[in-house]
Amino acid sequence: MPLEGIRILELGNLVAAPFAGKIFAEFGAEVIKVEEPKKGDPLRNWRVMHGDNSVWWYIQSRNKKSITINLRDEQGQKIVKKLAGEVDVVLENFRPGTLEKWGLGYEDLTAINPSLIMTRISGYGQTGPFKEKAGFGSVAEAFGGLRYLTGYPDRPPVRAGIAIGDMVAGLYAVIGTIMALRARDQSPDKKGQLIDVALYEAIFSLLEGILPEYDLKSLVRERTGSTLPGIAPSNTYECADGKYVVIGANGDSIFKRLMNIMGREDLANDPRFVTNQGRADNVELIDGLIEEWTKQRPLEEALQSLDDAAVPAGPIYSIKDIAEDVHYKARNMLEPIELPTGETVLAPGVVPKLSETPGSLKWIGPSLGEHNVEIFEKLIQMDQEQLTKLKQLGVI
Repeated sequence: MPLEGIRILELGNLVAAPFAGKIFAEFGAEVIKVEEPKKGDPLRNWRVMHGDNSVWWYIQSRNKKSITINLRDEQGQKIVKKLAGEVDVVLENFRPGTLEKWGLGYEDLTAINPSLIMTRISGYGQTGPFKEKAGFGSVAEAFGGLRYLTGYPDRPPVRAGIAIGDMVAGLYAVIGTIMALRARDQSPDKKGQLIDVALYEAIFSLLEGILPEYDLKSLVRERTGSTLPGIAPSNTYECADGKYVVIGANGDSIFKRLMNIMGREDLANDPRFVTNQGRADNVELIDGLIEEWTKQRPLEEALQSLDDAAVPAGPIYSIKDIAEDVHYKARNMLEPIELPTGETVLAPGVVPKLSETPGSLKWIGPSLGEHNVEIFEKLIQMDQEQLTKLKQLGVI
């Protein structure tokens, strides 16, 4: 597997860092997740529960090894320092300054292991006037500019139905870590480095040309509902059966094909609509004509016509639709896994697809401290007497 031989110590909780850890683990890295001895990662109790853990936990922590350490205890901090000497990466998402307070900051750990890469995810980054502010993904989506754009202009801003801020930051953490691993392995002294991922910056990086549009033209992009400003036609249209189809016909030749299947050859060659800018200037007219066409057909009929003409279009899927879809099944995106209760449940497949060294789902999220003996005994040579004492003291 592409990351086989890489060992990662995951100190993070909830979403951002653990989401990154999941990706590393799917592609062969040994991910050792540190949890609090009694309660573990709060994600174990978030949303829908099944048995002792949430279903989300089983998915996000797959392929990881769970150990328990009280990071606030001096003896627990000593264990982390020993582990830092045996890993390639430390992955964390505590508020800046927290690990330093525990003697586990970047300087502390790289003094033990100069080749160590430390990947840090926080709300506002490790520097700057806001670095110590508490920051969740939802706040970062607002501060990073995404919430301002999400929803309809006559209503308050809304959020996406998932923790998108955390997960985009997690993706940047993966990208940055892999870059740092390559740089380290190419350097003569094998020196590691610090990766600083701010949740708000991960979101801000997605904002297309919005900043230069404002700087050059004083334009402030506003909420536009289901449309994409300045790109037309690209919208959601109601069909005869009350279902909706998303159509993206904003390419010049694609627009012509759409007009032709709609029986509007006159508009296909109308000088007003030859370029995207012309269509954007007349977007309300075009969208109205397209919805007149879709409202005369049920969704499946409209989709068939659009597919036949190679016009990008698709239905708006619920999770029920996804679970029954033939394409998802053919791409191994609906993987059956066995829960501790013996039941089988569908889990999302691994992304991306690698032809020669693909990722895989080996096991679901582990029980709390399931790998304590394996890691403590084999990796840092702690004996049974030490482990028993630390357990009695609540350190592990």
